[in-house]
Amino acid sequence: MRTQLIEVSGESPADEALHKAADAIRAGKVVSIPTDTLYVLLADPFSLRAVAAVFQAKGRESHRSLPILVDSLQMAEDYAAHLTARFYLLARRFWPGQLTIIVPASPKLPLKVTGHTGRLAVRQADAVIPNRLIEILGTPVIATSANRSGQPTCRSGFEVLGVMDGRVALILDAGAVAGPGATTVDITDPDWKMIRAGAISESAIDAALQP
Repeated sequence: MRTQLIEVSGESPADEALHKAADAIRAGKVVSIPTDTLYVLLADPFSLRAVAAVFQAKGRESHRSLPILVDSLQMAEDYAAHLTARFYLLARRFWPGQLTIIVPASPKLPLKVTGHTGRLAVRQADAVIPNRLIEILGTPVIATSANRSGQPTCRSGFEVLGVMDGRVALILDAGAVAGPGATTVDITDPDWKMIRAGAISESAIDAALQP
């Protein structure tokens, strides 16, 4: 498989490029795009072939869970089993933005996506390209860091091409993305916990959850 790279504007990407990426995702292929944090790999969470292709592209163990991106609070509600007040406090404060929230997963999602954990990592990005793609597809997308497992996440389309050439079908290259990755928090237990430090500090999350 040859990887195609298309240069786009991060703020006003061409519809043709977006629809080409959406068609690839619908066909069970993996594409890479920039978000408000770093470059990610996107795929259809409802296609087991696409899920397997993501693991293969990353060289990642197939029992691991995969995060998803949504384009609205309502879409998150559709794919979570139960959302608490803590979720709404965090989502309304930090979405769209750089916070991934782990919540109980709905049975609508394949167990392969959740790693058989019953939990789902979900985020709404503050970036045009992922939100437009989700709007075109009408469904959430798998969105995991664009890198080989254990290696740094790529910060430009050309970096993705260097690492993932032949492993992904298409890259939408909007230039370099700077800044830290998203913060990840787990709110499925009585006490919330930080899973991955990132752009949003632990103190900011704690403040948002205060009564």
